[in-house]
Amino acid sequence: MNEDLIRAIRTVPDFPKKGIMFRDITTLLKDPDTFLRAADVLYDHYRNERVDKVVSVESRGFILGAILAYRLHAGFVPIRKPGKLPAATIKEEYTLEYGKDSVEMHSDAIRKGDRVLVHDDLLATGGTIGAACRLVERAGGVIAGLSFLIELDFLQGRKKLAAYEVFSIIRYDSE
Repeated sequence: MNEDLIRAIRTVPDFPKKGIMFRDITTLLKDPDTFLRAADVLYDHYRNERVDKVVSVESRGFILGAILAYRLHAGFVPIRKPGKLPAATIKEEYTLEYGKDSVEMHSDAIRKGDRVLVHDDLLATGGTIGAACRLVERAGGVIAGLSFLIELDFLQGRKKLAAYEVFSIIRYDSE
């Protein structure tokens, strides 16, 4: 079903470091047919859901996240690295294999009871998206679902996000 999308993704060995097989979505995005198809698959999955906001994590998550928000007639909320948003923010830390990192969201971006779809381009270990979900819930939002263009099954990020409905278009079971 999504074979055309899988073929459109370039795999770059040893990027950003040796042993990593980087899934480069820019080759999918540059082709209007596969770009549209990816956006349509995501939209079709959520079009009958009530979604008030789409939250996306910088930077590649913004691309399809903004399209989803537009198509679902929902607001768009960016989640960014610290210091990138101009107004008052709330912050959430998460653990990496080599330390900690954090993300921020404007403190007034989500209203109590908002149904929020959290989108990113890739689900790996689940740390970043877990932090995004905690931000949404701290602000009073309700997670309507988590969507991804790509999921790296072998990193088991879905297990960390078991409390939520997870939808991924493309799933890789090995590097």
